[in-house]
Amino acid sequence: MSPARFLTLTDVSETLNVSLSQVKALVRSGELAGVKLGGRGVWRVEASELESYIQRMYEQTRATIAQGTGTDPLD
Repeated sequence: MSPARFLTLTDVSETLNVSLSQVKALVRSGELAGVKLGGRGVWRVEASELESYIQRMYEQTRATIAQGTGTDPLD
């Protein structure tokens, strides 16, 4: 069986280990691409979009660390 193409917002929150409300905010803002499907309007995030988001966050984190802002990036 192949991995699921689309993830529920709950799946995304579990993958990122963040709250469901944080995932909803990411989708609402457009920072994480999601799609509203069906008459009931359930939200899904494509697995490839989640992976792209994670990679962008790694790039942003590396850039922040490289800037040497003087603050601990783990705070």
